Amino acid sequence: MTRSPGTVRDAKSFGKVAVLYGGSSAERAISLKSGAAVLASLRKSGVDAVGIDVGSDVVARLVAAGIERCFIALHGRGGEDGTLQGALETAGIPYTGSGVLASALAMDKWRAKIICEARGIPTPPSRCLKSENGLSEAAESLGFPLAIKPMHEGSSIGVARVENPDEMRVAWRAARELDREVLAERWIEGTEYTVALLDGEALPVIRLEMRGAFYDYHAKYDEDAGTRYHCPSGLSGEDELALQRLALEVAQALAMSGWGRADFFRDADGQSWFLELNTTPGMTTHSLVPMAARAAGMDFDRLVWRLLESSL
Repeated sequence: MTRSPGTVRDAKSFGKVAVLYGGSSAERAISLKSGAAVLASLRKSGVDAVGIDVGSDVVARLVAAGIERCFIALHGRGGEDGTLQGALETAGIPYTGSGVLASALAMDKWRAKIICEARGIPTPPSRCLKSENGLSEAAESLGFPLAIKPMHEGSSIGVARVENPDEMRVAWRAARELDREVLAERWIEGTEYTVALLDGEALPVIRLEMRGAFYDYHAKYDEDAGTRYHCPSGLSGEDELALQRLALEVAQALAMSGWGRADFFRDADGQSWFLELNTTPGMTTHSLVPMAARAAGMDFDRLVWRLLESSL
């Protein structure tokens, strides 16, 4: 009888599991890697798991295959924004991670910030730009430099730092090609940190060190980017605990459950600023959540098992 890595639950308790990955979002390539890593881990632990590249017929395929629960390894729209979660709820199929509400809120960067602001969680001032007409007002009220972001994309896709109105216009038009709504956000000069969250607990904080201005797609995924990850983060024990508590406040405010990852900037005055919450972070062996889990004494297989357990 196969046992889990670190628990006593029988692998057969999960039934037939589908790892959902791929899809059609701009983050498809990363999702395929996450899904492959998760699928290999589950099979190694004795779970009856299959991989499914998600399309519009995904629910019908799950039902036809007799799937009893799903491990969601999709990133971006269509998988991380509540759409898939709603379909699985309707079909009565349990799944990992946050539900419809938290998934939809976290994917919408601006509305997530509005909720956090209402809860007293510091987040950089921002504007929602639906048309080019709002650029001048946003620039005047927020000042430069600014971050321009597609509202509902992840992996820093379409994100740009801008220093003047001309750069802002170019960046807005590029982001607008990816999303109907664009976020203009005051740029915070400082150091980026990320906090992985698991079952209501905050894992050790990771400090990110990049060659470029920020943690963009190249810095995240290209081997030659030179990005360095520091865990321990280098923060004092008191400051690390404060950042972990802030991440848990974000998770509660946005109704996150299961697991996720909250990203922050910390400025020269020691003020931490919430940027965004990811409800289905990357799950390759080199991703940030597995990295934080390792620092907490949890290997990749045990982490994957715990995430699947949350679907029970």
